This record gives sequence, structure tokens and C-alpha cells, in this order.
Amino acid sequence: MSYVVDFTTVSTVGLESSPVADALAGLRANEARYFKNKYDHVFTVEPAAEAQPAIAWVSGILEKERGLVIASPPLEANTFQVENIRMAYVFYASGLSINVMYTVDDGGKRAVGFKLSDGMEIPAELGAFKFARQKSKLAGTIRGSYFVIKNEH
Repeated sequence: MSYVVDFTTVSTVGLESSPVADALAGLRANEARYFKNKYDHVFTVEPAAEAQPAIAWVSGILEKERGLVIASPPLEANTFQVENIRMAYVFYASGLSINVMYTVDDGGKRAVGFKLSDGMEIPAELGAFKFARQKSKLAGTIRGSYFVIKNEH
């Protein structure tokens, strides 16, 4: 069942099993606010069991591009398109959020972004990445990194 993420009243619905549920909910709400303000898009998520195509797409990109396999179980995911950009998000129990920005036009921007919830350690599988810090009213301190997608997916 889909859940519309409310960024005015942050809720841990669907994220309760995460040890950093409050911070992860803030991170998810921060993404919802961004898409509402920039694209007037309502950000929704589905439980991982119902969002397997999105999770498989993101996992496939991680593995094929960088040989990465995320150890933490996914809790929620979504995929949608705004303008000419296909987006996917996966929120993990550890507090990690991974997003894929994939411009559908040839030669467009394509990247994978990692965001770490406040209070979580950098996962071992992402130890090679450098993370920048960003402050958010909804999510506290967000640490983020990314890599550019080089192949077609």
C-alpha cells in the first residue's frame, strides 16, 4: 500500500524497524519537500515487498556500476518520473537512502546518490566514498555522496 510522505508532519510510518527511524523519516520528508517545491510532485513510497522492481533496478545499477551490494534490508522504495528524469529511491533499515537520477534523454545526467541519516555510521560497503555534510530542518545533518552512472540501465 502506497504512503504519501508528509513533510509538514514528519512520521515514521513504514520505518519503525530502523534504529534511526526518526532521522530516516526526516530524511524521507526532506526528499518529499524537495520534489514538491521543485516539481510539484507528491512523493509516495511503497513497502519493500511491493516495490521489488524499483529495488531491483537500483540494486542492479549499484552492482553493475561499482560492484556494490547493500547489506541492510530495504524498508521502502519508489520510482517515478519528473519531466525527463526517471527517479528511484530506496530507504534502508540502517538509515541509508539511495536515489537514482536517470535522465531518459541520450547524454543526460545520470547518477546514484547516497544519503546517511543523522546518527548512523557509514556502511562498510560505502567506505570508499567521501561524504559531504548538509544541514536540514527536517533531517538534522545529512551526509551525502554520489557517483555518475556510465552505462545504460
